[in-house]
Amino acid sequence: MPHVTTKTRGTRNPPRDRRRTVVGTVVGFLSVGASLGAAELASALTRTASPVVSVGDTVVDNTPPALMELAISLFGTADKVVLVSGIVIVLLGVGAVLGVVALRRPAVGYAGLAVFAAAGLAAVLLRRADDPGAAVPVLVGAAAGALALALLLRSARGYLRPTTAQEPDGPGAPGMSDAERDRNTAVPLPGPAQGPGRRGFVLTATGVLAASGTVGALGWRLPSVVGDTGGQSTLALPTAARPLAPLPAGTDLGVPGLKPFSTPGNDFYRIDTALTIPRVDPARWTLRVHGMVDRPFEIDMDELLAEELVEADITLTCVSNQVGGDLAGNSRWLGFPLADLLRRAGVHADADQILSTSRDGWTCGTPTEVVMDGRDALLAVGMGGEALPPVHGFPARMVVPGLYGFVSATKWVTDIKLTRFAVEEAYWAQRGWGVRAPIKTMSRVDVPAPLGRVDSGEVVLAGVAWAQHTGIDAVEVRVDDGEWETAELAAVPGIDTWVQWIAETTVDPGPHTVEVRATDSTGHTQPSERVDPVPDGATGWHRVRFTAE
Repeated sequence: MPHVTTKTRGTRNPPRDRRRTVVGTVVGFLSVGASLGAAELASALTRTASPVVSVGDTVVDNTPPALMELAISLFGTADKVVLVSGIVIVLLGVGAVLGVVALRRPAVGYAGLAVFAAAGLAAVLLRRADDPGAAVPVLVGAAAGALALALLLRSARGYLRPTTAQEPDGPGAPGMSDAERDRNTAVPLPGPAQGPGRRGFVLTATGVLAASGTVGALGWRLPSVVGDTGGQSTLALPTAARPLAPLPAGTDLGVPGLKPFSTPGNDFYRIDTALTIPRVDPARWTLRVHGMVDRPFEIDMDELLAEELVEADITLTCVSNQVGGDLAGNSRWLGFPLADLLRRAGVHADADQILSTSRDGWTCGTPTEVVMDGRDALLAVGMGGEALPPVHGFPARMVVPGLYGFVSATKWVTDIKLTRFAVEEAYWAQRGWGVRAPIKTMSRVDVPAPLGRVDSGEVVLAGVAWAQHTGIDAVEVRVDDGEWETAELAAVPGIDTWVQWIAETTVDPGPHTVEVRATDSTGHTQPSERVDPVPDGATGWHRVRFTAE
């Protein structure tokens, strides 16, 4: 029988390839995780924004307005959490891919970490150029990631290195060429000849994971662990030089389901571009007033609190508020009149814009004449009888009745520059929104709740209406497209707050609708046509469907 030579083709080893992929994914994932955890702790210790937040701020700054509106409509006030989570997931995902490549080419893994660090430094330079310390968390994170990568790669090499050459038919397989033998022989990874094996890799990976999680969690929790040093509880507010009288009787109708006249601080809406709340020490806070003024100056918190502070009842409204939305709230504010602050600086006659800047770099343009026209525009330090909560601008913010917040209500304010609208554009003006944006007359149905169920017969209808610095003269409601009926208005302390309204009607069992419209003190009745918030506020009648049983 003649001898037949069989040629064996080189084949891959799927189990080994899968193992390599899994190990590489773990290496990259944990290396990036170590970088993020260390950066969080460094940012907490240096009281600067984390690199993830700096990158997120840059993403927000460069996102097209239409896409931002879509994100807000989809995620509401959770949009910031979604963005930060998305950035972290992308970083971890890219890191996992880099880890697989780094098993054979370690330089690629280190280069990937360098790219992440460069992106973080660029974001810091773009948003926090006035705070060199913001670069420290980026550099610490990059160093921690590189160290974790080195440890994990060394351990992974020992785990993946075969003890003998892999030759499917053995070293003396007949008919196998040298090239085929080379293809079927495991390619050794660079590094030491001996390694700790599987157990060592698992222990190393577990150690890196535990360390990263610990330092990251400590970074998140450190401010609360060390207490409110330099925070809200440390700021003792003086009594107002001109305290307001208690709210008049009857401002709050007490109807179940109706929003209270005074909004509790933790229920007050929050809309801003800050991905994390700026931590501002009031002992170090200063406000710079400059630009088109005769006497530029800076004022610190001690000087501000020594001024004659005043109180004002003011309802704030966000321009993003849809018809019937809840992005409005009312409180009693304590602060120093902005007009007095500007008079001290000596504003030039042609300075038509107050360009204010937040601690996180956000800018806001406010018409100068509005602040100077006698209304209760404040540099506020108190809200609801307490120092401002951190989420609402601690230690100081602007409050201007009659304007939507995006042109008036700068939180964590640190800079006021007198300039002109034609010369400088604020954050939202650059994105096509309005620059003056007076609040539009609006009303809302709170009771019955949308799609709510009530007993048939007599039904209470209630809600709120607002036209800040103009005042509400009348509110009308109608059921099932019937005749408009005048609602009863609650008492109000002035024209800068919303007003509660109430009406009663009788309905039969079945589905019904209720609509509301308001008329302000100028005689203007809010229009029925629905207009989206962009560029200067929504309009339309609020309509609620409910069922009587």
